[in-house]
Amino acid sequence: MGIWGWPWGRRGLSGFGSASTAEDIAAGIDASHLTAIVTGATNGIGKETARVLALRGANVIIPARTLESGMKVKESLAEEVPSSKLHVMEMDLSSLDSVRSFAGSFNSSHKHLNVLINNAGIMACPFQLSKDGIELQFATNHLGHFLLTNLLLDKMKSTAKETGVQGRIVNLASTAHRRSDGKGFDLNKLNNESKSAICYSLLILFA
Repeated sequence: MGIWGWPWGRRGLSGFGSASTAEDIAAGIDASHLTAIVTGATNGIGKETARVLALRGANVIIPARTLESGMKVKESLAEEVPSSKLHVMEMDLSSLDSVRSFAGSFNSSHKHLNVLINNAGIMACPFQLSKDGIELQFATNHLGHFLLTNLLLDKMKSTAKETGVQGRIVNLASTAHRRSDGKGFDLNKLNNESKSAICYSLLILFA
């Protein structure tokens, strides 16, 4: 068994396992009729997810804290996938106003939304408060995505009704919650600058 509790490389009921790549999973899929939003697509798992969705023909929206950082990723992905349909929009998940602004702009400029992948997250950063006065990890990892999903839900419902294609909301998770002490966390101490408060604000997204 691996240190996180699963046998390394073992395939699950889906036929895929930890050794499977995004291209393996998406092989043979035509996503040219789909529009997807991938948060955290400027690097890591999110960038790879956006790349493979673009490779399969999807219209991919990349929210980024700054348009500059988003455009750099778009250019990088376009070099790998010349036929890609990538669109960069500004959004800072730690700011509720920024999330509302993004959702409003998206809903007014895009007719459909089929897939929302909530991937972005920060971890183990120094204690900080967001613009809204909320502990930064909790604001980014949980509240930002919660608000974003709710603001886009009607668009996803109308898309499914108009196109007959069922939408998907994917929340990326971690097994890090298994390492908690099981006591949960105190919402009244959410902005407490203690290590435990910071850890629990991270784990709430992953639990």
